[in-house]
Amino acid sequence: MTGDEKPVSSTGLGGIVSQGDDEDRLIIAQVVSGQKELFRLLVKRHEQAVYGMGMSFFRNAEDAMDFTQDVFLKTFRNLSRFEGRARFSTWLYKIAYNTAINNITRKKDYLSLAEEDSIPDNDTPERSLLRNLAREAVREAVTELPERFRVCVDLFFFYDRSYQEIEAITGYPVNTVKSHVFRAKKILREKLAGFSGYNGFGSGDAE
Repeated sequence: MTGDEKPVSSTGLGGIVSQGDDEDRLIIAQVVSGQKELFRLLVKRHEQAVYGMGMSFFRNAEDAMDFTQDVFLKTFRNLSRFEGRARFSTWLYKIAYNTAINNITRKKDYLSLAEEDSIPDNDTPERSLLRNLAREAVREAVTELPERFRVCVDLFFFYDRSYQEIEAITGYPVNTVKSHVFRAKKILREKLAGFSGYNGFGSGDAE
């Protein structure tokens, strides 16, 4: 990604969609075997998610772009260490999360993606309504959370991570993750009561 390019947003509940795990593994195998130029495909598939995390932590586009490039450079250098036991995207988000935590040089409040007004709307009216309701629910929930736990709610709702994956990314125990996601889920259920387009919260819906 060049310095003057912004990642193109994907569609989905929060503007981000999870990518095909099998395709990721195939690309990784090819890169590790020597076809290094194919790494750009992994960047293209996941840069929006990493950039979004960077915006949440650093609150400005320039720092988020630098962060995104740093994350993918670390990912490329360590790609041979990816063992495939977890989703590549979860492994990538852990690198991104640790990079963000280690690079914050002054106190900044984490800004949930639910508080961003710039997520493009490329969905059907029904999906757009669902996404907006989710953002409202998460926004209401995170106002009562300590700043360090807000990323757990974002990872669940906007990055389609399970409780176990969030634990792997952040290091917070599963029960801690569940407790902070629970309020957002409760609020969202209330907002979605009777909404026919709602099909569940995604990969960690079960309590």
